Amino acid sequence: MLLHVDVLFGVVLAVLLAAAAGTAALAHLGKGREIATAGVRAAVQLGAVSLVIGWVVGSVPALLAFVVLMYAVAVRTAGRRVTANRTWWWAAAPIGAGVAPVVVALVLTGLVPVKGIALIPVTGILIGGAMTATVLAGRRALDELHARRGEVEAGLALGLADRDARLEVARPAAADALLPGLDQTRTVGLVTLPGAFVGMLLGGASPLFAGAVQLFVLVALMAVQAVAVSTVLELVARGRLYRDAG
Repeated sequence: MLLHVDVLFGVVLAVLLAAAAGTAALAHLGKGREIATAGVRAAVQLGAVSLVIGWVVGSVPALLAFVVLMYAVAVRTAGRRVTANRTWWWAAAPIGAGVAPVVVALVLTGLVPVKGIALIPVTGILIGGAMTATVLAGRRALDELHARRGEVEAGLALGLADRDARLEVARPAAADALLPGLDQTRTVGLVTLPGAFVGMLLGGASPLFAGAVQLFVLVALMAVQAVAVSTVLELVARGRLYRDAG
């Protein structure tokens, strides 16, 4: 067993969360309360999931409903983080465009069975990766358009279409959203041993099989994130995702 879940576990967890929130507050990062809230929410949500996961695993309708719930929460979280206005629901496009084809292909080929014990973790990893890429790409693209709006106007003056002028400015910034996934893949096994790999080993799998599963996850994540970033960039360029003036 990797961790002993007892009173000491709870105390150490609380201390780590307080340290994270306190450090952010002392450094005036403006995220101290958000860190504390995120930690408490994670504890509550994981506790709830732990209670219902057995039921979800044994029922296909419940399994599909749980996957839809994961997707809806990711869309809401990413959309609000990017725009904070009524255009947040457009985040459904990049997340769905990245995740849906990969999950469908995995199910149809039989690589991932329609069972909760397999489908939920894999789908959750892919949705989480798409959500992160959508947030990073959307925020960076909109930040760049705001900071370099003069260049967009110059492009329009030269005869570029609005979409093309915005793409020229936003594309390099949005592409930076792919860097975390690229760095994780490049350094896997050298800097960190990712969760899927460690989990498989703890579950009794051979190192070779665990490595194959982790490789599969990393490559799938890169595909999902590439589609998500491309889609969110197009939405920003076309003005579907935007921030209110102010």
